[in-house]
Amino acid sequence: MAEDAMASTPPPRTPMAGGLILAVAILAGAFIGAAENQATIGLILGTAAGAALALAVWLVDRMRRG
Repeated sequence: MAEDAMASTPPPRTPMAGGLILAVAILAGAFIGAAENQATIGLILGTAAGAALALAVWLVDRMRRG
């Protein structure tokens, strides 16, 4: 009987991941910064932008999960 109760509950939602967004933003910042002869600043800005976007993804996922 306990098995029937477990089978009727929906599986937990898979959490969203922001790691790809973070990695792409870091690389994009580095390339854009290098094009402007400011690779370090581009890397820092890309990291900041990626971290902000990853945090936003995490917050949205947290709100969806309740």
